[in-house]
Amino acid sequence: MQHTSSLAALRALLRDRELDGIIVPRADAHQSEDCAAHDNKLAFISGFTGSAGLALILADRALLFVDGRYQVQARHQVNLAEFEIHHLHDEPLHLWLRDNLSAGKRIAFEPLLMVNSQYESLRTSGCDLVTVDDDPLDAIWPDRPAAPCGEIIAMPDEISGESSASKRARVGQALNKAGADYLAVTQPDNIAWLLNVRGSDIPMSPVPHSFALVSADGNIEWFVDEGKLRSLDKAQLNGISRSPMDEFLPRCQQAAAGKRILIDPDSAPVAVRFAVEHGGGNVVWGPDPITLIKANKNETELAGYRDSHIEDGVAWVNFLAWLTREVPLREAAGNPVTELEAQEKQLSFRQQGATFIEQSFSTISAAGSNAAMCHYHSSPETNFAITGGQFYLNDSGGQYLNGTTDATRTLSFGELDATRRLHYTAVLKGFLALISLQFPQGTQGHQLDAFARRPLWELGLDYDHGTGHGVGHRLMIHENPHRMAKKVNPWPMLPGNIITIEPGYYLADSHGIRIENQVEVIASRPGFCKFSSLTLIPVDLAAVDFDLLSPQDIAWLDDYHRQVRETLSRACTERRFSGLSQPQNRSASSAGINRSGPLLRPSPLICWINRQLNAFRQNSL
Repeated sequence: MQHTSSLAALRALLRDRELDGIIVPRADAHQSEDCAAHDNKLAFISGFTGSAGLALILADRALLFVDGRYQVQARHQVNLAEFEIHHLHDEPLHLWLRDNLSAGKRIAFEPLLMVNSQYESLRTSGCDLVTVDDDPLDAIWPDRPAAPCGEIIAMPDEISGESSASKRARVGQALNKAGADYLAVTQPDNIAWLLNVRGSDIPMSPVPHSFALVSADGNIEWFVDEGKLRSLDKAQLNGISRSPMDEFLPRCQQAAAGKRILIDPDSAPVAVRFAVEHGGGNVVWGPDPITLIKANKNETELAGYRDSHIEDGVAWVNFLAWLTREVPLREAAGNPVTELEAQEKQLSFRQQGATFIEQSFSTISAAGSNAAMCHYHSSPETNFAITGGQFYLNDSGGQYLNGTTDATRTLSFGELDATRRLHYTAVLKGFLALISLQFPQGTQGHQLDAFARRPLWELGLDYDHGTGHGVGHRLMIHENPHRMAKKVNPWPMLPGNIITIEPGYYLADSHGIRIENQVEVIASRPGFCKFSSLTLIPVDLAAVDFDLLSPQDIAWLDDYHRQVRETLSRACTERRFSGLSQPQNRSASSAGINRSGPLLRPSPLICWINRQLNAFRQNSL
């Protein structure tokens, strides 16, 4: 009912302004994947809570455009009597406008919420695009949450591996090479990386909302709420000019006179372009050089990823041991483990780690047909039991002091039908084909994507999401620029890049499967690269049809499980995760690293991995 009244109020506003429609994206001024509640206008107007999409509100129609990950979820969350569901990529908005509206229709948009590349596409629609700068939905959103003002903390050089001054100098060199006087930075993770800070404006995404203007001499103007800086050492702010966030666009306009401003067309809002053009400046279009520099991790960052995955691996195997024990017992007793109980238990194991801060994204804990929604999140209303004869999919990760993790396992706890076993084995074979691949240095993500899909394609099946994404260093769980997907991605894979490998398959109203490891790109033989797994979690073998695996598949799994066992066993012998017996919540400002002392051996760890290895060897003989 709330969304119905909100739609009516928005349509009244459109009539008052003589507008034919308005575009409401799932976006903020930073193009953040995870919006603060204050900025999630799409959820307010439609009820859809996914991380990507947009709505077109017309006088007599409302359309929701979402990608393949959210086709099922959107139909569950949105009132289908009010909204039509369309595919964001197969039927993009600019083509829908061109094909369905007469030329000259006045369609409103907020220039702070739309990137230049999308704006240019919409200009081909034949509609008259009308800018609105006054946040029109604010007038019809009486209980709108407050804008976030999270604390900003330092990311020490000994964890980041490079000083902010050194990073700024490198960015300045990139600007000189591009022939630009300034770089307009709107992505919070790029600013956090550049200044060696982390924030808390968005849960599970440790970045501060802010803007920056970087000059070719390496100087920086930071547009940030001063209230967020109360915990920062003032020495860290030396040499950094600071202004309120709402002065960013006026400053871009002022600085632009006779200058060349580098703007990323795929991440910066078109409002920045308008400001530069109004100020008499010249726009230099190109990727934000920070994005490219940040993607090539230094040795300190890589060591941090490895350490955080060891800690995450211990949490995972304790969780899997608990699940393996509890699911059949509780099902037999008539009190089955549920999705929400499982994700809470998993979080408690992570909280026992010495360097754990928070989750890196909302856990996907999905049983049975819920797993067919690949970005499903459990709630009391949808909380399925985890039982035999079906799959349980868990996609989760952690933000640690020195790294970020993301992994998925699909598990079964009883006999499965032949169809589910075939689907699981096909996904596993695609995962193995890609993670074991050697490829020429400089290969691009879209050139690798098909290796993971081929076993499914041979069955006439596919999945409607990417195969892999970059992961930040205690930053965003989805980090640009690297992607493995069908869509062309021009950025080469190089040693030091971090990416995930996560093929899947989803059958609506039945089941979903995904297997995901986070990997590091490393050099192999001269001119070639391969993947080295950071994730240290056993792969469930109960659903595998071993007759379909090759000797190479079996060898990889055996070697991987040996690596998991030896690495985590060694860690349990050599070090102690502080607080292992007392789960504790850690905030970003109070957590500290403790690398000393022996690690308490979690007894389920060795037992569970040994059971997995023994089962694997028996089935592969």
